[in-house]
Amino acid sequence: MKESIGKFERLYPNPVVLVSCSDGKNDNIITLAWVGTVCSDPPLISISIRPSRYSHSLINFSKEFIVNIPDEKMAAVCDFCGTNSGRNVDKFERLNLIKEKPFVVKAPLIKECPIGIECVVRNVIHLGTHDMFMGEVVSVDAEKDVIYSDADIDYNRISTLTYLMGKYFKNTMI
Repeated sequence: MKESIGKFERLYPNPVVLVSCSDGKNDNIITLAWVGTVCSDPPLISISIRPSRYSHSLINFSKEFIVNIPDEKMAAVCDFCGTNSGRNVDKFERLNLIKEKPFVVKAPLIKECPIGIECVVRNVIHLGTHDMFMGEVVSVDAEKDVIYSDADIDYNRISTLTYLMGKYFKNTMI
């Protein structure tokens, strides 16, 4: 028999992504686990960020962001980007991450991430502690060695990360 333990978000595990953003002068990376698919036509992805976060102001200004999908080797990078503010440190420089030119938006891709999903903000919903940015996917960029011949992504070639109650876990396909 189940019992009620309260009301709070417990939809775990969550995917871990590195969202890159820019205001045209300052580039930043924020680690997020509150991200998801919203719609397939048009393709929409949501990210939720507290208004106090530096990346919130950059995305709110530029109206764009890139969802970079890291692999398991980047767990320490994810932790650093999630626990340090871009107001105080240039995360690209500090972590020796390489900025790549995207195909559509102006925010930088993260070269070390095998996949980058470029998005343009279509809507912002103020939810309470977080604002949800709904981004329309304008380009999916992937390393050649993770693309199937039909131009889809072979996620068996990437060991992605999830987040569960303060810890990172690598995903394995079955």
